[in-house]
Amino acid sequence: MSGLDIASVRSRFPGLRREVGGRPVLFLDGPAGSQVPQSVADAVRDWMLHHNANHGGTFATSVETDAMVAQAREACGVFVGGAADEVVFGPNMTTLTFQLSRALARTWGPGDEVVVTASDHDANVTPWVLAARDAGATVRTVPLAPHEAALDLDALAAMLSSHTRLVAVGACSNLSGTVHDVARVCAMARSVGALSFVDAVHWAPHFRTDVARVGCDFLACSAYKFFGPHVGILWGRRELLEQFTPYKVRPADDHGPERWQQGTANFACIAGTLAAVEYLASLGSTGSMGARLDTAFAAVAAHELDLARTMLAGLARVPGLRVVGIADPARAHARAATFSFTHSSVPPAVLAQRLAAAGVFCWSGNSYALNLSQALGLEPHGVLRVGLLHYHSRADVEAFLGRLDEVLRA
Repeated sequence: MSGLDIASVRSRFPGLRREVGGRPVLFLDGPAGSQVPQSVADAVRDWMLHHNANHGGTFATSVETDAMVAQAREACGVFVGGAADEVVFGPNMTTLTFQLSRALARTWGPGDEVVVTASDHDANVTPWVLAARDAGATVRTVPLAPHEAALDLDALAAMLSSHTRLVAVGACSNLSGTVHDVARVCAMARSVGALSFVDAVHWAPHFRTDVARVGCDFLACSAYKFFGPHVGILWGRRELLEQFTPYKVRPADDHGPERWQQGTANFACIAGTLAAVEYLASLGSTGSMGARLDTAFAAVAAHELDLARTMLAGLARVPGLRVVGIADPARAHARAATFSFTHSSVPPAVLAQRLAAAGVFCWSGNSYALNLSQALGLEPHGVLRVGLLHYHSRADVEAFLGRLDEVLRA
């Protein structure tokens, strides 16, 4: 038992009450963006109606906005296990990664090497590839291991050298759900003097994020994947955020995280991001926010592990269906509760369309994990992807399996 009161959790998400054809909608599109609790929407509305102002002024609403942003930066620092002055807000993870890649690439040149992987979302591939191209640096790609869509870390070890400047890796695949040993990857990068960047977008809704444990130099995630609005979050070691120079306008701050934020921030959504972290902390026990997040994610992970085992066991009974990555329920602990699969007779796009009509909201395609989709021979059609989050129940899993059977028989 996870300790989560699922009925209570679900009551806090108004979107989950939607129906199609008299049946509850199964929101399994969470890997592309989760539903939000009422408290997040309330926080966005409250800021817009009662505190709406730009930052840096001496009048009340501006002072209130600055205080809210400081509180949000503190909360997000706790959320990732870092400090408030190491947190940068942006439109999304992709934009922040492009911005960081340009800044780092100003220190690269011919002979330098950048490492990406065959598993990552393209937001953690193309920014580094383009930056390396502009700098004249070489890009190396970590291949997949033979089984379970995992990374070949022996191959990574062989390609690292004193020429390596950066290793970019995802904590968890948004397509296969495979969890990668990023702590080991970051340690390997550090051993040759290279920096490490971790894409935690798909990790953050499912597991506790802790930059100290991982040992990375930079980490990025997106609030809209962990029950918040569309805001990107970049964490960087304080000394590195000061060391590198971002592209920015001249009046912008020369020190601190504000120097990395281009233009006026989306304050309404930052207020919602603060509310999202507070919501997650509310699922934990008493104590500091960090302690509450620890217990909350322990409960979330236990609950989702149970759901993942149930889902994998059910998918194994579907004729003609092939799960991408880890398919054995006994190995569910090595993946997130995100499942991509193909069917021998129904293309993913057709299957997604049929499921949508049956009240199952999910995605087809490559989910921007282009390297992985190509490496697994899934292009051009990709996969059907469904994702489970802590607000789902075993009943949701069984309902999905039943509706999947319906549309496959149609």
